[in-house]
This record gives sequence, structure tokens and C-alpha cells, in this order.
Amino acid sequence: MKIITQSVRFTADQKLLAYIEQKLASLEQYFDKIIQADVFLKLENTGKIKEKTVEVRLKVPGETIYISDKKQKFEAAVDAVIEKLKRSVKKYKQQLRSR
Repeated sequence: MKIITQSVRFTADQKLLAYIEQKLASLEQYFDKIIQADVFLKLENTGKIKEKTVEVRLKVPGETIYISDKKQKFEAAVDAVIEKLKRSVKKYKQQLRSR
């Protein structure tokens, strides 16, 4: 799986990028034919609190799965997105089996 990470209007540190790659690599145990993962990291200014947004576009054969989430920290947002992606990937795999 090819992982492309883009941070919008800031520079992400290597620790965060490694964390994202590790979490995305765990998706391959549920479906091994994932082609590419595009990750977008954004800071949103909502008053005094800056929300962190993580968007992931997962390309699988014949479909694109898109999930996003906002949290106070990037790591929490990544964890929430990965959990949603696990459910979506399992559902997609089940649909492939039923065809």
C-alpha cells in the first residue's frame, strides 16, 4: 500500500507521520488489496481551540473509501479514522464475497 500524507498550512513532524503509517499498515490485515491511502492533516481555527482534522481517502479495487474526523489531537483523530476505516474495509470485503 502506498501512503501519501499531506499537511495543510503546517509541517507535520516525523513522529506523527510514523504513527499514521503504522496505523494505516494495520488495515492490511483486514484487506490486503488496498492500493493507496491519501491522508490530509488540517488545523481548523474555531475560536480559541484549534481542532485537528484527519481525512483519509483509501483506494481499493473498484472503489474509494473516504473517512474524516475532528478531535483535539491528531493522534486521537487518527485512531477514530482508523476504527471507521476498519469497519468500512470489512464491509467492502464482505460485499466482494457476496458478489
